[in-house]
Amino acid sequence: MHILCGIRGVVHSFDMTKAEVHDIHYLKDIKCNYNQCVILADKAYLSKEYQMDLFHSSQIRPEVPMRSNQHGYRKQHFIFRKSRKRIETLFSQLCDQFMIRRNYAKDTAGIFTRILSKITAVTALQYLNKSNDKNIGHIKYALF
Repeated sequence: MHILCGIRGVVHSFDMTKAEVHDIHYLKDIKCNYNQCVILADKAYLSKEYQMDLFHSSQIRPEVPMRSNQHGYRKQHFIFRKSRKRIETLFSQLCDQFMIRRNYAKDTAGIFTRILSKITAVTALQYLNKSNDKNIGHIKYALF
């Protein structure tokens, strides 16, 4: 599953691929829909060729942390690490509170429907928090 969300943790789009498809191939799909932006990605998207292709075709700059054993290693800038932590918190909330990995659907349409309903629920709770001037990340307590 691939989720594209903003820095604040609001989901913009998502897609699912077979497990055998490498994560890096998802970058081909997003270069048609987005342009002139920075994408904070995890280490699965570490590929100079794909990064250059994204930049030249759509002016998308993937900001991927380097591996510690990589040649020319430098630590990622603090603001990117902080933003990435917020995004990882969203993924943890989807897995722990909404149990997005637990899925008993019988077909592909059922899987997409269940996952879409869980992402919609998270977005609705974030909206409730935003409209009540609360931190949008505290989705567990949005209804209190």
